[in-house]
Amino acid sequence: MKTAVILPTYNEKENIGKLIPVIFSLDIEGLEIIVVDDNSPDGTGQIVSEMKQANERIHLISRPKKMGLGTAYITAFHYALDHGAEFVFSMDADFSHDPKMIPIFLKAIESSDLIVGSRYLKGVSIVNWPLHRLILSVFGNKYARFVTGLKITDATGGFNCFRRNVLEAIDLANVRSNGYSFLIEMKYRAHKKNFSIREIPIIFVDRHSGTSKISRHIIWEAVWIPWKLRLGLIK
Repeated sequence: MKTAVILPTYNEKENIGKLIPVIFSLDIEGLEIIVVDDNSPDGTGQIVSEMKQANERIHLISRPKKMGLGTAYITAFHYALDHGAEFVFSMDADFSHDPKMIPIFLKAIESSDLIVGSRYLKGVSIVNWPLHRLILSVFGNKYARFVTGLKITDATGGFNCFRRNVLEAIDLANVRSNGYSFLIEMKYRAHKKNFSIREIPIIFVDRHSGTSKISRHIIWEAVWIPWKLRLGLIK
């Protein structure tokens, strides 16, 4: 495993069976996929399990219940590192992140430690979101950057590529976020470790199928976590 693409899933049966073949069609040497499924009631895990039987580059981590985005990524980060991955992607499983951008990320990370796919580097590059969701995202991103001091345009974006040494340097056991604020915390911790962070523009397209996983709890966590990071309440 040279490159690991992590796909956290919960009820993604309409997307996962299509997305995995698209990623492998990129024909990137040493690329493998790690799916972390939280016991999806719609059978997402079963679909991946069946695909896994025919392709040893697919790895499935099955968890007993819905346990959150942050812990899904932490589990998969450890798995990727244990299996020798040099580059590790965080990526949505619903086609909102274009898999064809993966080679561009890999080219960019040759001279950086963390590549962030930015929806705001060239204006607002978001397609098909309802206005209230767009306003929430824009405001939330500006808020996170203001509080943490991160000098990037998209602190909340989920399409990222980490070098192995970044994940090794971050104390993953102390990461406290579990919703979308997890994405802020990982970038903040990389920044505090003085790793080089580079943004590249992406176009974010609202999910092909299924429903959004955002909730009030996730929103409130995103309100408080940046302050806890800034004030040093999370080590």
